[in-house]
Amino acid sequence: MKQLFIIGFLLIFTFPSFSQTEESTKTTTYYFIRHAEKDRSDKTNKNPHLTEAGKKRAERWNNILKHVKFDAVYSTDYNRTRETAKPTATKNELELILYHPHKLDKEAFLSDTKNKTVLVVGHSNSTPTFVNSILGYKKYEHIDDNNNGNLYIVTIIDEKIIDQVLEIN
Repeated sequence: MKQLFIIGFLLIFTFPSFSQTEESTKTTTYYFIRHAEKDRSDKTNKNPHLTEAGKKRAERWNNILKHVKFDAVYSTDYNRTRETAKPTATKNELELILYHPHKLDKEAFLSDTKNKTVLVVGHSNSTPTFVNSILGYKKYEHIDDNNNGNLYIVTIIDEKIIDQVLEIN
């Protein structure tokens, strides 16, 4: 019995590749959504707030994602995206991280969010473009302007990327 203990001890400490390291099991997961319904009553307003339906959808996103523990919540710097992201950020006790979709350094973003779970709130054109950027190729087209219910999930495990889109309306 003593010999088995010694052999086991030596195997564990002599051959560390036999045991899983914490780093090898790390996962990065991104949840991408478009902002909820915005107020369209003033066509000249480039920065509208959410409508009542939009506020309800923002709360629904928070409810849909209630079991996800986010490490970061990113939003573009518009009323409608901040208002969509805020309930989930508040629930996770996080401050919003504002980003500009056309000035985002993808490599810095990937580095900053590695091994984390992140919500990203964007727009009908920037959300699929951001997802495509993470994937490394164009898979998703712009979202129809009347669709506020797409949820893109991108998971990276050991540099392998898995993606899916769910329509939640």
